[in-house]
Amino acid sequence: MNLNVSKYQYETKKPSIVFYISATLVALFVLWGALGPASLDAFSGEALGFTLDNFGWFYMLSTAFFIAFVLFLAISPFGRLRLGKPDERPEYSFYTWIGMLFSAGIGVGFVFWGVAEPALYYLDPHPDFANADMASQADAGLRYAVFHWALHPWAIFSLVALTLGYVQFRKDQPALISSAFQPLLGDRTQGAFGKGIDTLAVLATSTGVATTFGLSAMQITGGLSYLTDGAIPNTGFTNFVIIFIVTILFIFSAATGVNKGIRILSIINLTIAAILLIFVIAMGPTLFIAESVVTTIGGYLANVTQMSLDLDPFGEGEWLGTYTIFFWAWHISWAPFMGIFIARISRGRTIREFVAGVLIVPSLLGAIWFTAFGGTALDMIIGGNDQLGDLVLDNVEVALFATLGELPLGMIMSALAVLLILIFFITSADSASYVLGAMTSNGSLEPRLSVKVIWGFLIAGTASVLLISGGLEGLQTASIVAALPFAIIMVVMIFSLLIMMGRDIKVEQKRRSKRQTKRVKEEVYGDMHDNMKDRVYEDLKEDMYEDIKEEVYDDIKEEVYEEFKERVYEDLREDLGDQLNGELETPESEPKKPDVDPEDKK
Repeated sequence: MNLNVSKYQYETKKPSIVFYISATLVALFVLWGALGPASLDAFSGEALGFTLDNFGWFYMLSTAFFIAFVLFLAISPFGRLRLGKPDERPEYSFYTWIGMLFSAGIGVGFVFWGVAEPALYYLDPHPDFANADMASQADAGLRYAVFHWALHPWAIFSLVALTLGYVQFRKDQPALISSAFQPLLGDRTQGAFGKGIDTLAVLATSTGVATTFGLSAMQITGGLSYLTDGAIPNTGFTNFVIIFIVTILFIFSAATGVNKGIRILSIINLTIAAILLIFVIAMGPTLFIAESVVTTIGGYLANVTQMSLDLDPFGEGEWLGTYTIFFWAWHISWAPFMGIFIARISRGRTIREFVAGVLIVPSLLGAIWFTAFGGTALDMIIGGNDQLGDLVLDNVEVALFATLGELPLGMIMSALAVLLILIFFITSADSASYVLGAMTSNGSLEPRLSVKVIWGFLIAGTASVLLISGGLEGLQTASIVAALPFAIIMVVMIFSLLIMMGRDIKVEQKRRSKRQTKRVKEEVYGDMHDNMKDRVYEDLKEDMYEDIKEEVYDDIKEEVYEEFKERVYEDLREDLGDQLNGELETPESEPKKPDVDPEDKK
């Protein structure tokens, strides 16, 4: 189905109180980071330690539960429900839809970590593989990279997107996180409690988006520095320049809206990413990549439960905090943003179709992507390319370009990769400003351009101060700490969603039962039903005719008899009258006898 811009219309609303509260808090955070980066770094470190020590288990357990819940929805009768009214259909084609999913921002993570993660986990292995042989460490590196980017992140996004899409397009509620709690809170979602939920969601989203901004800026700077042999320095100042340029560029995209700017750039993004993936598979160690894809997916599926619930209780847990819990927290902080955006572009799809497109397809593509890029880098490092290994450890943002540089046409592909990251960066900024604008404009799916621009600059400022205060570690710390409140909100969201769907599935089952009964009657009886109906009708008609005829005949007979009797009586009376009158009167033709005198008679 092609895009039909006029199919759905959305109302533009004024900014709400959530906008003024959250924008002020983010602005104060940016000011704090700009004036006291050391203070911000110290505070972030303490908050990170507290979160990991006390809530690391919660991150691990909740994300595993999210996967089980989303899969349950897909295979259960709930999967037939639609994100919208029963007669609505998808607004975007499948290819465009998938492209917009990646371009919403998660594609930045694929490009940034595609080479770096598997290599990092080989050079800095999980504690369970610290003393393993080289092949086992390489397999584990690929497996944990896929683990961080397959089912878990997309289950997190799916849960929020499903809930928001359901309450927006089926329940006609505004595009707000608080709307998901209507079955539990009722009208209180319109009050201070609901505003508090929305504010926490906005703060978590702004932090997650800022992390992506920072990663994108770091990788673009690293790529430009690599392509120009250091003519463009890989420094913090260059990062700020990149962030500023992209912020200006995204404004032009934001002005065109979702149906033009984001949609068109998303298709370009997906096409360039496909070209890069095919290039690496074709020009890299093709057979090794193919074998690694099969082995990695098999190992991942066989060990995903154990990896999901592994907290290393007898160790220090530092590895999990640096990698796994960071990624879970980053994905959770992205969940409000990705949830609202995915819900917006998924209107009209069934839950089963939605889960297949948002959970299964991206997970499979993620496994192929990380195995292809990471496997290629691992093959080079194991083959003796120590320089690539050092770059992965010291300048993770340059790992992709260093790997592409070892392949034929490497410089051309590296330039294409920079373009891909730049477009990803623009679409991420555009998507993020759109979602934050919706969240702070009473759920309007057409927020004002001025609100989107303000959020764009605030997120750019947040990314800048995080890079100043702690670089990559500062970005990771902010995500882990800010995501905790929203992770709790997501758990409660599950129960609210079940209540709504449970009510609707009963209504759907009643409607379906009526339709099935009608269809079965038509299929089973067919012509026989019509013939039987005609025969029964004729028999009933004959019986009813005889009964009615007898009744009508008796009535008519009585009426005719009375009328006939009256007429006969009138005729007889007339005849008798005539006769009597004739006898009483003398006819004129008869001679009149003379009168006799009595005297004569004597």
